[in-house]
Amino acid sequence: MCGIVGYIGNRNATPIILEGLKKLEYRGYDSAGIAVIENNKIEVRRDSGKISRLINLVKDQPIIGSPGIGHTRWATHGEPSEINAHPHIGYNGKVVLAHNGIVENYLEIKDELQDKGVKFISDTDTETIVHLIEKHLDTGYSLEESVRKTLERIKGAHGIVAISTSDPKKIIAARIGNAGGVVIGLGKGENYLASDIPAILSHTNKMIFLDSEQMAVITRDDVRITTVDGKTIKSKVEVINWDPVSAVKGNYRHFMQKEIHEQVRSTTDTLAGRIDFNHEKIILPKLNIDKSFVQKINNIKIIACGTANNAGMVGKYLIEEIAKIPVEVDIASEFRYRDPIINKNTVVLVISQSGETADTLAAMEEARNKGAVVWSIVNAIGSQAMRLADGYISMQVGPEIGVASTKAFTAPLIDLYLLAVMLADMKGLLSIKQRRSLIGDISKVPDLVSTCLNREDDVFRVANNLKDYEHILFLGRGINMPIAYEGALKLKEISYIHAEAYPAGEMKQVEQVKARGGKMIIVANDGDDKVAGIADEILWIPEAPWMVNPILAVIPLQILAYHIAALRGLDVDQPRNLAKSVTVE
Repeated sequence: MCGIVGYIGNRNATPIILEGLKKLEYRGYDSAGIAVIENNKIEVRRDSGKISRLINLVKDQPIIGSPGIGHTRWATHGEPSEINAHPHIGYNGKVVLAHNGIVENYLEIKDELQDKGVKFISDTDTETIVHLIEKHLDTGYSLEESVRKTLERIKGAHGIVAISTSDPKKIIAARIGNAGGVVIGLGKGENYLASDIPAILSHTNKMIFLDSEQMAVITRDDVRITTVDGKTIKSKVEVINWDPVSAVKGNYRHFMQKEIHEQVRSTTDTLAGRIDFNHEKIILPKLNIDKSFVQKINNIKIIACGTANNAGMVGKYLIEEIAKIPVEVDIASEFRYRDPIINKNTVVLVISQSGETADTLAAMEEARNKGAVVWSIVNAIGSQAMRLADGYISMQVGPEIGVASTKAFTAPLIDLYLLAVMLADMKGLLSIKQRRSLIGDISKVPDLVSTCLNREDDVFRVANNLKDYEHILFLGRGINMPIAYEGALKLKEISYIHAEAYPAGEMKQVEQVKARGGKMIIVANDGDDKVAGIADEILWIPEAPWMVNPILAVIPLQILAYHIAALRGLDVDQPRNLAKSVTVE
């Protein structure tokens, strides 16, 4: 949660930071703020609410300078307000800091600082960090040393960025644990940093990703990476090939609508390079596995949260059916608290769009400590979940700005299908004919998705009829049961309508719904004549093999949720009480 942007260079930092914050608003939009060093003085502008309010404030009260940092907040400690908004400035005005994470021992530190005469203005835990840094500065330490000593003191997971009038030609950034990413963008005579790639991608595609326990000292012409205790690290520069234009809505009303329609391209991209059609084989080289390892796998545990967990439930059906390996699916936040039974022959597969979800990363650490092999399916290139894994599959769908995930749900369904086929092949379970058939089925998905999207008008008509309903139940059977859960999740996330999902077997017969006056909408494959006499409305999808069907069945449910929310006049891309990446527990 929360987004950070920073800039140092010859240009005015303010417009660069505001532009970057706008691209990170999906990470939190309770409040926002910006701070720059102007004429050797820290100038801060903050406001509650969305970033548009901050932009208007800066228009009325301009600030010009460099370096600068900005923050968009998802409230944890303290209500959303101007006082609690980041960045926070130190008690004597020398240091200003933005922060992701939670200071677990902040009450202890706050009491200690207050006893020394430090006055706190906000209700946040973040204020303890900036005051500690200033205390160390006052005793003669450099800015860099002051940050190090502060990081040694605070407990918890953190991503921080600070600037100071005591050393105005530097930005200090650090990452401790799994409180969100820190990405450094490399320019010429200027450098950038952010919590996520889209914020700075329009300026540079050359980036360095901080790992946990690492710190960066950033100047206009140099980036120096060290461990928190000061050991120099040779950092790897990643070249990001995402197109910045893909983060622009274009002709679509909302990012969510755009991203739903991008699924022809995104399903194509996640297939790209994964199928060797000459030899009719699946290729997932970043998993770093061979046949001898696959033969030893006793079970797979899929770990994820929310939408990714629903994808994992589909993956269970696929892997068990195709590769004959037992699979369990766990919510990441519960995994490490139940002493899971895993060993060296267990694979723990985590699924995460952001690759920075704290519960998922904690589950990876638990799995590794118990000796399991850890894989990840992740979208964000260079994210922690990608780097911590023994092997990974990249979703390859590009930035997803809408908070309610769409293309980052269908992509892992394809990835899990490919994984299942590859594992089965390595185990010697598939004949050439079976493998050819499975590969042929998944190869048709982009065209089938296109057919689903071309039927949006039919879904809109149904959405218009449902927009005023207060309760909607989703039922699904077998491999489509998780799709019912995903449909309900999408609807309640963005429309605030009460929506729940059940295994269809619990209802026994859909006629029960009609007998009790319920309105019945059925997602059905073309040519299914049985549903015509049952349904009040039918959302038709192309006929497809049953293991591919979930990828298609979810498309009309995404469209339905989108149009119901839009018809109700709601903020589709930034629904209340929801953030894209949950980087605190």
